[in-house]
Amino acid sequence: PAYERYPTSQLISLNGNKFLVDCGEGTQMQLMRYKIRYSRISHIFISHLHGDHYFGLIGLLNSFGLLNRQQDLQVYGPAGLQEIIELQLQAASTRLPFLLHFHTIQKAGELAETEDMIVSCFPTDHRIECYGFLFQEKNLPRKFNDKRNKPRSYAYCADTRYDERIIDVIKEVDLLYHEATYLEDQVEKASLRYHSTSTQAAQIARKANVGKLLLGHFSSQYESIAAFEKEAQQVFPATENALQGVTYLVG
Repeated sequence: PAYERYPTSQLISLNGNKFLVDCGEGTQMQLMRYKIRYSRISHIFISHLHGDHYFGLIGLLNSFGLLNRQQDLQVYGPAGLQEIIELQLQAASTRLPFLLHFHTIQKAGELAETEDMIVSCFPTDHRIECYGFLFQEKNLPRKFNDKRNKPRSYAYCADTRYDERIIDVIKEVDLLYHEATYLEDQVEKASLRYHSTSTQAAQIARKANVGKLLLGHFSSQYESIAAFEKEAQQVFPATENALQGVTYLVG
C-alpha cells in the first residue's frame, strides 16, 4: 500500500446485487468510508493468495458475523483460501451466523450464475496461481424503454505479466481493468516480478478491442500515478487510472 492508495478491491453492482472482487487490507474501512451497503454482497471472488488481494477478507467476514448477517455467502478463490480462512476462524473461536460456501477455482470456466449475470474466470501469468474474472450480463428480455442493444461485460485482469492468451477471453468487453504495476521504462523489472506496465496493459486493450481501459495496481514506488494514464493513452486513448471511491459505468 501507499498513502491514500489502498490494496486491491472492487465492488461490482448490478440491479442491487453486489459482487466483491479481491479483498485487500482495509477493504471494509473503504466500504464504510464511501457509505456502501456491503451487507448486500452475495459473492466474493479472490484472484490469488498474495496478501494485498485477500488480507482484508477475514476482517470482513468477522464484521458480517458481528452484524448478525443471515444471508449465505459464496466465496471463490484458489486452493488454500478455504484452509486459511477456516484456520483464522478456528484460532479466534469464531462461529459465523451465516453459511459460508467456499468454491475452489481449479481451471478456467464459469464460476457463478445469478438471474442477470454470469461470472467466469481465466488464468493469468503471475508468480503463483492467479485468475482474472469476466462478468457478463445476461441477454434478458428488453423492457419497453430499454435502449440497450447488447448485454454489458466487464473483465478484471488481476496480477499478470504481458500475456496475449487472455485476449480471446476478454475480446470486445465494454470495460477492462488491467494491472499496470510499472511504467514502460521498467518493463524488464515488470516481467521478472510477473507484473505489467501501463503500455503493455494498453496493448492488450487495443488488441482485444475493448471499449475502455482502467489501470490499477500501481507500485508504491510512484508518488504520482498521472504518468501511467498518459503513457497508456499513447497506445489506447480510451484509458483512465482507476481511482479510489469512483464509480465506473459499464457500457
